[in-house]
Amino acid sequence: MKNKKQITWVAVLCLVVFNSFGQQTKMDKVKPNIVYILADDMGYGDLSALNPESGIQTPNMDKIVEEGMYFTDAHSNSAVCTPTRYGIITGRYAWRSRLKEGVLWGYDPPLIEDDRTTVASFLSDNGYRTACIGKWHLGLGWHAKDPEKPIAKYEWDRVFEEGADSNVDFSKQVSGPNTLGFDYSYIIPSSLDMTPYLYLENEKATELPTAYTLGKSANKDGRGVFWRAGEVAPNFDFHNVLGHLTAKATNFITEQKTNKEPFFLYFPLTAPHTPWLPTDEVNGKSKAGRYGDFVALVDITVGKVLKALEQSGQAENTLIIVTSDNGSNWTEDDKEQYVHRANGKYRGQKADIYEGGHRIPFIARWPGTIKAGSVSDQVMCTTDLLSTLSGIIGKILPKGAGEDSYNMLPAFTESAEKQIRDFTVHHSLNGFFAIRKGPWKLTTSLGSGGFSQPNLIQPEEGQPNATLFNLEKDPQETKNLYAEHPEVIEELLVLLEDARN
Repeated sequence: MKNKKQITWVAVLCLVVFNSFGQQTKMDKVKPNIVYILADDMGYGDLSALNPESGIQTPNMDKIVEEGMYFTDAHSNSAVCTPTRYGIITGRYAWRSRLKEGVLWGYDPPLIEDDRTTVASFLSDNGYRTACIGKWHLGLGWHAKDPEKPIAKYEWDRVFEEGADSNVDFSKQVSGPNTLGFDYSYIIPSSLDMTPYLYLENEKATELPTAYTLGKSANKDGRGVFWRAGEVAPNFDFHNVLGHLTAKATNFITEQKTNKEPFFLYFPLTAPHTPWLPTDEVNGKSKAGRYGDFVALVDITVGKVLKALEQSGQAENTLIIVTSDNGSNWTEDDKEQYVHRANGKYRGQKADIYEGGHRIPFIARWPGTIKAGSVSDQVMCTTDLLSTLSGIIGKILPKGAGEDSYNMLPAFTESAEKQIRDFTVHHSLNGFFAIRKGPWKLTTSLGSGGFSQPNLIQPEEGQPNATLFNLEKDPQETKNLYAEHPEVIEELLVLLEDARN
């Protein structure tokens, strides 16, 4: 009898080991492809599926919502471009880096350290083919013609006088996306309104910026039509940048059909950030002017990616995410002219510490894993990508990587029983902090900290330099409850201080 029991237990053990091995082998084979589309300055209220009163129809993004899910409480870690991108790629709040406020310029050096774990290096180390196609805006390792002189001198509206050149040797390879783990990259250095204007493929210029553009001015050319004067590649067409990058992205997807390893495509768009340059295909299609038409072009871009996945037979094994780097640059003047509310019901706009600055659309489709038509109220942050990828592929992150990143996989699969994030820190253009836990949001400065006026308010004598809002009851941030909940204030201030230290 004893021997029989021993034999039985050995058999059970062998079966468990065999099944575990079989499941692991299966998981290795079915690692999903991942496409991460990052719109530039697209607001929560722009998508017609998320805002029934939107002045823009977005059928392709609506299709992702219908066949996948959307998050009602997703946030960028910053209310502006560069720091959000830093958070996405590294899983860290950008204020931990040298960038304490503002954004980088096109000639600035890299913000991400060469030895830091990134989503690209992590996935590449775990069998993924990785690509970055689109707007980079995280700094590049330019080489100076004259090492004794600065790369460039900056002003807000102009970088150079007409005909002047920077001190960059554009013929030399830079350090950028490939240095940080991307196998392939095809980028523009920063926003489409910031010099220099050129494409770089695998960290080398495809054409030298030997020409000069006088730029565009919204005062002369209309709201949203703006780019700064400066160096430009002779064949660089501002009006076709989004289309050109989309073709590169869809070609990359198609090429992966014959590859055995899964792929990760990071596709940061140039739109609907200024310059607003809608094509004839979408002109006049929206009820939100040139901006709305440009968002419609973003939707067409998403549709082309979906089509490439379907035609290459890769849609069923691909997690596709579409989100934005911050809220929309939709001003009070825009609201007076149009019924459309790019940031939905939320206060403020891009750059602000208010919800309109950092509450973003976040939609995802993953056939067989994400239930069609599902909705999540989980608080999510753009820094969460790295840990979520770790959860998806079942590989532990290296020590010290992604310290502000949470694994949101249970939210995608609707298996989370409570809020995954303990708290979330927000940051504005001017470096204002806010911290969110549960329904409570504490802001440690007065004013927007960004584009909305007033951007800075000095407290009256004896008054706190802070606000406390209950977003569950007051999502528009209209009633400051600071004086009524000292215990909440104390808890949030301790959490924020701990996070900052």
